[in-house]
Amino acid sequence: MNVINLQEEYAKTEIAKLLNLLDEELVGLAPVKARIREIAALLLIDKLRKNLGITTNSPGLHMSFTGSPGTGKTAVGLKMADILFQLGYVKKGHLLTVTRDDLVGQYIGHTAPKTKEVLKRAVGGVLFIDEAYYLYKPDNERDYGSEAIEILLQVMENQRDELVVILAGYKEPMDRFYESNPGLSSRITNHIDFPDYSVDELLTIAKMMLEEQQYQLTPQAEIALKDYITRRKQKPLFANARSIKNALDRARMRQANRIFDSRGQVLTKKELVNLEADDFLQSTIFD
Repeated sequence: MNVINLQEEYAKTEIAKLLNLLDEELVGLAPVKARIREIAALLLIDKLRKNLGITTNSPGLHMSFTGSPGTGKTAVGLKMADILFQLGYVKKGHLLTVTRDDLVGQYIGHTAPKTKEVLKRAVGGVLFIDEAYYLYKPDNERDYGSEAIEILLQVMENQRDELVVILAGYKEPMDRFYESNPGLSSRITNHIDFPDYSVDELLTIAKMMLEEQQYQLTPQAEIALKDYITRRKQKPLFANARSIKNALDRARMRQANRIFDSRGQVLTKKELVNLEADDFLQSTIFD
């Protein structure tokens, strides 16, 4: 009887390491991480079945990532590319991120070569199409996005063993996009929705970003930043981690100006490292 040591096979692929990195490097996103683990488990078992000669249909790998901006879709896409590479489902494991402008031409005969060139570069890895719904503009008769979609559909069907496509964007426009393109929708097996971060999760993300740049928050600054996040989340155009990064960049600028205005004094390492409450409270959010 053929037997397989699951733990040995699991260790060979380094999947455990990749999934642990997913937990360590990305804050929150519990439902997303759970779904990625499910996909990884399915692919590993599928691979073991093939090794034992069990007839199996190749699992569909094309995916849809929906959610607000700044919720980690691209970061998870990179991890997914690593997982697919470790399990042998793609040969190179790179992630190529593109938008409509990379695929759609502006005149007749321009779109096909543009799209095919992108697909050629993506072969062996994962093609991540951000804001994918912009490919389809039904109100514009002279738009060439539908041509790009047709080429994409052919490749997603005929070159499934060479390329994985992830379509990403806001949930509601993506839902409408799939409704208007049933052929595209039928080729997407895995739909993953990315939730917005909570205030505490965004504060944790901010601390991780600052630690990477060797900055830290004073206790008062942490309170001010949490207040900032709470207020900013309620404002228009909030982009989760992306908005927090922008807020930290502005706080660092205010810290630099504060230090510069006090020139002539001897500076300590602590003063260069610490962000103070006022570096956040000067934001117009508090007006």
